[in-house]
Amino acid sequence: MAGEFRAGSSMTQHNPESAELYLTKHARTSGPRRESLRIQRLEEHIQTFQRATICALNQMLDLKDLNTGVHSTRLAEWALSVGAGIGIAAADLRDLEIAAILHDIGKVGVPDSVLKKNGPLDADERKIIEKHSEFGWTILREIPGFERASLLVLHHHERIDGKGYPAKLKGEEIPFGSRIVCVVDAFDAMVSDRAYRKGLPMEEALRRLRNDRSTQFDARIVDHFIRIAAQEFPDIAAIADPTISP
Repeated sequence: MAGEFRAGSSMTQHNPESAELYLTKHARTSGPRRESLRIQRLEEHIQTFQRATICALNQMLDLKDLNTGVHSTRLAEWALSVGAGIGIAAADLRDLEIAAILHDIGKVGVPDSVLKKNGPLDADERKIIEKHSEFGWTILREIPGFERASLLVLHHHERIDGKGYPAKLKGEEIPFGSRIVCVVDAFDAMVSDRAYRKGLPMEEALRRLRNDRSTQFDARIVDHFIRIAAQEFPDIAAIADPTISP
C-alpha cells in the first residue's frame, strides 16, 4: 500500500551488518570503488533510519488515537496519487509522503479532553487543537531529512483565501505539498465518522470540495483529486461532477 510503513515489511527491514564490517570485508576493493560503496552503504542506513522513524511515529499516533493513524496512511495514498498525477518531482513526492503520513503528529501535544471530546469544540478548544500543525513542525524539523516535510505539515491548514492557520498564507504563498495535504485531509475528515457525528456521504464531500475551490482549496488539486475519485468510485464522481468521466 503506497505510503504505508509496516514493521517487518521490505520498507523497514534492513541488514544488521554495520557499515564498518561491510567495509572491512571489502577492504581489497580499489579506493574510488570502496569510497562509492561506503557512500552507498551509509545512504542505505540513513534511508532505513528515516523509514523506521516514520513507522515509529505513525505507531505512536495509533497509540494516541487509532483513527488518526489509519487516517494518515489513507491520506498518504491519495496525496501521492495527486502529486504523481500533477507531475511533481520525485524528491518532492518523498517529502509529500512523509508530510501526509505525519501531518497529525502534533496532536500528541493536544490534551485528550480536547482531541477526543464527544461533541463540537468551543472557541478556546479550537485554538488549542489548531496548534497541532505547529507542534508537528516542531517535532519533525529536528529529524535529519525531514526539514522540508516539516514545513508542509506546518502549513497544511492554510487556505487559498488567506483565512487558514497558523500563518494566514494565501494562494501561491502556501507550499504546494501543503495544498495537496489540505485537500485530501479535508475530504477524509468529511467522510470519516467522529464521536459526535457520522461521516458525510462521499458524493456530498466531493461537492463541498468543488464548492470551496479557489477559496479554501487549490482548484487544480481539487480537480486532480476528483479525477482519482472518478477512477475509484465512478458513480460517486459522476454525482459530484457529471462532466467528469472515468
